[in-house]
Amino acid sequence: MRARTTEEDGRIALIQSDIWIGFPRAEQVLDRLQGLIEAPRQTRMPGLLVHGASGIGKTMIARNLSRKYAPEYDPASGITRTPLLLLQAPPAPDERRFYLHILAAVGAPATALSARAQNVASLEVRVIALLRDLGLRMIMIDEVHNLLAGTHREQRRFLNVLRYLSNELEVSLVCLGVSEAVDAIRGDIQLARRLDEHHLPNWRDDAEFSDMIQTLIAAMPLEKKSNLKVKSLKQILALTGGVTSRIFALIKDLSIDAIVTGDECITDDAIAKWTPVWSRHANAYRRLEKSGV
Repeated sequence: MRARTTEEDGRIALIQSDIWIGFPRAEQVLDRLQGLIEAPRQTRMPGLLVHGASGIGKTMIARNLSRKYAPEYDPASGITRTPLLLLQAPPAPDERRFYLHILAAVGAPATALSARAQNVASLEVRVIALLRDLGLRMIMIDEVHNLLAGTHREQRRFLNVLRYLSNELEVSLVCLGVSEAVDAIRGDIQLARRLDEHHLPNWRDDAEFSDMIQTLIAAMPLEKKSNLKVKSLKQILALTGGVTSRIFALIKDLSIDAIVTGDECITDDAIAKWTPVWSRHANAYRRLEKSGV
């Protein structure tokens, strides 16, 4: 294998970093979210439930919006304005744990609080007071399907907390998760009525998929253009199951190989020979299991 140059190492590092590709289906969700965060305050703020398969791009969209509405310090008031608070749902629907997570996210960890002040009621009061001062307009809860790990009663209590925060602070609530979480959200009729649903389907063999692949490859820092046949696009879809994160992993992997080998483009032959990262070691593992190792 030939030695890489510093310039090649830099391009590989760029490929390995987070890359935002503004394909239409992602921009459509972003437009809806931006409309919510810019909407005037009202007693019952509208919200959105974005759902789809794991790895379809929900978290990527959420992080992109959170960067756009990053906290800003207001020197006049001495307050850091935070229009958007992006949180990850706790591993199970635990109210206390969720409030503690919110405090940590806004830079007010509960370690300085007494044990008595860390009960659910006290944490609730503290969280509401802190969030009200931030100029908050939207709360986004990623991995909301984690609530399925709890009992029906625990799920209802957690959903009550989300609805209460939205009502009390007059902010839009956005939940992101796998489609299995939809039924749980619908279990709270009042919350379900104010959350529109937006489904992100797996990619299919159509013009939208072809455009996305071309856009993604064009974003890779390769020196030559990749002219792929339709057969290769179908192969990419078959290898990834139409899951966005897997598609990105495939294109990134092949782009790095193209730099290392000096080909400087993704070829039909490279796609035909590529083995999915998520199953690359499966045969070796199965052999070890059969041998009792």
